[in-house]
Amino acid sequence: MASLSKGDMLKNFMQAILGFTFGLNIAYGLGIKYTSATMGAAAYNCVPVTTFFLALISRMEKVNLKKASGIAKVGGSILCIAGVAVLAFYKGPHFNTLFKFHLFQTDHQQSHVSSKKEWILGCFLLFLTCLSWGLWFVLQAWVLRSCPSPLVVTFGQTFLSAIQSFFVAIAIERNPSQWKLAWNISLAAILYCGIFVIPIGTYLSSWVIKKKGPVFQAVTTPFNLIFTLIGSEFFFSDGISLGSITGAVLLVLSLYSVMWGKKKEASRLDTENTTNSVSDHA
Repeated sequence: MASLSKGDMLKNFMQAILGFTFGLNIAYGLGIKYTSATMGAAAYNCVPVTTFFLALISRMEKVNLKKASGIAKVGGSILCIAGVAVLAFYKGPHFNTLFKFHLFQTDHQQSHVSSKKEWILGCFLLFLTCLSWGLWFVLQAWVLRSCPSPLVVTFGQTFLSAIQSFFVAIAIERNPSQWKLAWNISLAAILYCGIFVIPIGTYLSSWVIKKKGPVFQAVTTPFNLIFTLIGSEFFFSDGISLGSITGAVLLVLSLYSVMWGKKKEASRLDTENTTNSVSDHA
């Protein structure tokens, strides 16, 4: 069984802060509170672009502006910034809901009507989340070089984050009644996050990063937006605005622009390596 050195433990401690304690529990949670679940899923499409930027700074990725692949990466980054700006500053008209029946008949929609100031603050927090998760992916790639077991890395992160989140929670929430659990949707959300999202999701994420690198891991993020949009409509009727659709489309285009550029570069490198290998044997 692989073990973590003191240096890897320190990196894991920072990963726990960036990925879970701050990124997920604080910034992402407050960002969704001030905006909406659909907005949170749309903003998550920025993660591949922020990961690409951070990987570029750390020299894990390269950009050649003389090639179409390099232009696609830079263009995708610009589309990402444009998508975030549209989501933050433009809502536009709302469309009719897709479903007439909603599973939870609550005042969810009314309770999430945010002021413009709260909306911008929520978008800023979601942007900080994307930066935090981007750095989290890059750090995971570094840790997995010296500790090749994704399971060990996942355990270290979740264990350290549980301790960190506990101290943050007791420092912020002093009301004992808020700590009581009941058989309701809150308990279901806690169990779902504790069983599927954190352990299984983080393990699979680490496994993909080990095999394909930190940028490739985020290739399926647009599906988060699609499923969240459907779920929000079915459960709570959050509503869909022209601004959210426009911003989401720009973010999805930015993601696949960056991923297309990366795939193009990988194909070119494979061709060059094959040519060099044939030349060496000749």
